[in-house]
Amino acid sequence: MSRFTMVLISLLCVPTSSIAESRPPTVSASNETVEFSSGSLRLRGLVFHPDSVGRHPAVLFLHGSGQQYDREISDVGPQYANQGYILFVPFRRGQGLSAGQGEAISVRLDREEQINGVSSRMRLMADLLSTEQMDDVVASLDYLRKRPDVDPSRIAVAGNSFGGSLAVLSAERAQGIRAVVASAPAAQSWASAPELRERLLSSVRNARVPIFFFQAENDYDLTPTEQLWAEMTRVRKPFTRKIYAAFGQTTVDGHSFGYFGGSLWGPDVFAFLAKHLGSR
Repeated sequence: MSRFTMVLISLLCVPTSSIAESRPPTVSASNETVEFSSGSLRLRGLVFHPDSVGRHPAVLFLHGSGQQYDREISDVGPQYANQGYILFVPFRRGQGLSAGQGEAISVRLDREEQINGVSSRMRLMADLLSTEQMDDVVASLDYLRKRPDVDPSRIAVAGNSFGGSLAVLSAERAQGIRAVVASAPAAQSWASAPELRERLLSSVRNARVPIFFFQAENDYDLTPTEQLWAEMTRVRKPFTRKIYAAFGQTTVDGHSFGYFGGSLWGPDVFAFLAKHLGSR
């Protein structure tokens, strides 16, 4: 896949020799498993709580299209909770804690590719992004807004990889959210998925809230971040973007930066959220 080499605004040049060295120390944060409805499905998710009582700003965090995210969520959850945010990680249909409730997207896509090829897989991905996967996101937001410990006027959406793409689409829908954080959106599929590219470009053109795009330099493809922020620049929509130094040793490590690189992206992400959600 193509990689853009550009002079980037706010380039962070912190060397990263390994994921283990770059992770923040483990912190304590209470969490609970919850259930919520998406149509006829009963989905489950994890909610991470800050130590303080009362209503809090909240972030809906959207995982990628894989099956399990135990390690990723256990790292990212306390990052937000320690900063005073309620973090809700819903497991979309068929994934993780929601296994058995509908069919996982990876299963749908793999079957479509086996039957009709890669191009058909990518078309289906773009379709599911805007339909049943977004249905689960909307249901998650509805659940989050109704929690008594959440300030419903101070909610943001964040996500990594496929979850980052869903976060970008959320910026167009808005639905009461005030900001979006999108790490590595479409980094594995941008070059081979024209329908997905156009869908995301259309979303940023129509974005109703600011978006913070970020990736590690050794992610699969930096083109999505570069083209999406360029489109927001063209139509004069508010955004922030940052490309961080390589994280870990491989592209897989780089693609996981949105989960495991909190000691690096944390100060920037939380400054962005404080600006748009208000101070805690």
